[in-house]
Amino acid sequence: MKQKLVVIGAGMASGRMLEHLFDADPGAYDVTLFGAEPRGNYNRIMLSPVLAGEKTYEEIVTHDADWYEEHGVHCQFGKTVTKIDRESKTVFADGVETPYDKLVIATGSAPFIIPIAGKDLPGVMAFRDLDDVEKMVAASTRPNAKAVVIGGGLLGLEAAAALSNRGMEVVVLHLMGHLMERQLDPAAGYLLQRELEGRGIKIHCKAQTKAILGEDKVEAVILDDGTVYDADLVVMAVGIRPETRIATDAGITVERGIVVDDAMQTSDPDILALGECVEHNGMVYGLVAPLYDMARVAAKTLTRAEATFKPVQTATQLKVTGVNLYSAGDFAEGEGREEIVLRDAAAGVYKRLVLEDDRVIGTVLYGETGDGAWFFDLIKKAEPISTMRDTLIFGQAYQGGAELDPMAAVAALPDDAEICGCNGVCKSAITGAIASKGLNTLDGVRAHTKASASCGSCTGLVEKLLAATLGDSYNPAAVQPVCPCTDLGHDDVRRLIVAKELKSIPAVMQELEWKTSCGCAKCRPALNYYLLSTWPGEYEDDNQSRFINERVHANIQKDGTYSVVPRMWGGITNPRELRAIADVADKFAIPTIKVTGGQRIDLLGVKKEDLPAVWGDLNAAGMVSGAAYAKGLRTVKTCVGSDWCRFGTQDSTGLGVRIEKFMWGSWTPAKVKMAVSGCPRNCAEATCKDVGVICVDSGYEIHFAGAAGLDIKGTEVLCHAKTEDEALEIIVALTQLYREQGRYLERIYKWAKRVGSASIKANIVDDLSKRRHYYERFVYSQKFAQVDPWEERVNGKDAHEFAAMAEFGFPQAAE
Repeated sequence: MKQKLVVIGAGMASGRMLEHLFDADPGAYDVTLFGAEPRGNYNRIMLSPVLAGEKTYEEIVTHDADWYEEHGVHCQFGKTVTKIDRESKTVFADGVETPYDKLVIATGSAPFIIPIAGKDLPGVMAFRDLDDVEKMVAASTRPNAKAVVIGGGLLGLEAAAALSNRGMEVVVLHLMGHLMERQLDPAAGYLLQRELEGRGIKIHCKAQTKAILGEDKVEAVILDDGTVYDADLVVMAVGIRPETRIATDAGITVERGIVVDDAMQTSDPDILALGECVEHNGMVYGLVAPLYDMARVAAKTLTRAEATFKPVQTATQLKVTGVNLYSAGDFAEGEGREEIVLRDAAAGVYKRLVLEDDRVIGTVLYGETGDGAWFFDLIKKAEPISTMRDTLIFGQAYQGGAELDPMAAVAALPDDAEICGCNGVCKSAITGAIASKGLNTLDGVRAHTKASASCGSCTGLVEKLLAATLGDSYNPAAVQPVCPCTDLGHDDVRRLIVAKELKSIPAVMQELEWKTSCGCAKCRPALNYYLLSTWPGEYEDDNQSRFINERVHANIQKDGTYSVVPRMWGGITNPRELRAIADVADKFAIPTIKVTGGQRIDLLGVKKEDLPAVWGDLNAAGMVSGAAYAKGLRTVKTCVGSDWCRFGTQDSTGLGVRIEKFMWGSWTPAKVKMAVSGCPRNCAEATCKDVGVICVDSGYEIHFAGAAGLDIKGTEVLCHAKTEDEALEIIVALTQLYREQGRYLERIYKWAKRVGSASIKANIVDDLSKRRHYYERFVYSQKFAQVDPWEERVNGKDAHEFAAMAEFGFPQAAE
């Protein structure tokens, strides 16, 4: 006599289990199948193409009515199981009582709905089943319809692309810094965002949704920062939760999901569970591959065959027409891991392999994914790759062949092959100029042929031509790369950021063909500065690309505590500020208070977790960060000047305060210290600062390029200013010129030596229109720079940085 098998859930996992069961022992069970939807099993993975209009529902049906009839399945579709009675071994569903000998729970998952105001308005929905698709299709038929998709993961992006194909204006809101962060690294996430934006879909990352607006229906979505997006439809695709209610009510063990063992059995030996509703060894699964493995194991368990569920590596592909994207395995950074990266900026290709112990453990491919299955096979089999290490990134077709010779490939190009598309320069024009004019540097080729002088994307090819033409006499070492992640120097990177209008670190790394996926501790801070100074108001400062001192806005000390230095404008303070400092020192048991060489007070020994509270008290007294940690304006040291000193010629204190209040907050390539002395006696030591002012009877003598640290150097005289206003304009313009030309971590005196004092004077002193240009660019950037970071952190920004924990590693050496 057949045993009675009841299956709760008519989805893909249970459908695959029934296939295995009927193949193994078609007469073992009398099967009753309950499904909450009024239809049988269909391929939910293909809902996105249905939403996009690329497929019909009929094309994604997995098991039709004939299949169920053929296998004798009693279908109870459109009926929700409300109770499991384990004692009587009966399930209850909408008035129907069905006994079982074995029970399989495959209830899947429920979409997570963000608990915000407006979430229950008509027009707000998830994207989980065919009913959702039909509602979204109906919404897309309205004239000028707008959709907001909350969630930039797989499901959200598939929904966004499909709705865009339907003609809707679509915005994707994503909480994290890049799309599909679970499946993609930032480099691939950037390329995906660029592709989707090119299709007219707006992407807003780091978006914290505050509320959904509307009265009788959804009308808009508002973010925490006040941004509002109009919407006729809001799709929530922020994640799923195992649907476990029926198991919990029945007293079956449930944690995150229904707990199962290796045989897919629950805490009740007559009840199995599989799919998105289960938890196995602390893990829950949402991708189809492990769910199908569960189905195979469950079928074997039901037929009393031995089987063990073992999680396998999974691969991900985005189901958006025209987007070639593939990821598999573990591609996170980690100790002992290395990576191989290939970028082709022109073709929009990015490939990354992560290696550990001579094996591939993860891969991310974008633009060219043909070798995805082969890389995935290497991951699953954990095969050693040392014999093909040099050609591995090029894919399966290159294995076992001769080693690639890039010089031979360049030499084989025909003479009329175009090398520089921007300027129409062919190979023969470059090689001819090299030979006839004796060129041996990239700058020389640029000067005589214009090749690589515009967008710069052909720079690598021009350098290969130089090497192929000159042989051993070519020495590219004249350009010092930013770091091992790139062959480009600082100047080229800065030039190309402007020429290509690159406005994010991933954009820079892809378009300039970085050799690593995410850069390193040397290049990321540099790129962050270059982007911040080039695109004020457009580029958002990447806090994680800064050194520890700049991340937490305080100086780390050798014992792991921090020093806090509030700003004292021009060295001036007052009793209220001094009382606040004393109160803070008492309140937080700060052990050392020291007067600094920059005419400020340093509080030494502050615990990391106390920093926001210390800043809060100092802010309350009107004090802001002194930026003692910053690659930026540190102090403007002053003497008392003409107000008090009998030798003073001008109000040096007033000018120093004015300069500091005008210029604080701006980031620069390296730290900047200034001083204003009221007379040639130079009590403020202005002649050893980055920028100094010596007040004289006729006005102000502007000095620059001094040093008083590891290097000792007196300043050079830049010019004379008659008025305070003129002095301020000169100093500001000089600083902006340095901001735009300086290499990251290059002090002003080193920059001046490299570019030449004559060049600086030509821009700042001799040409008043250029001076005004640099002055105005600095003023514009200050609109976005003069925000006190202490106040932001007191209000909760980057709160995770200030948790009590041990610091790893050591801070950079003091400058």
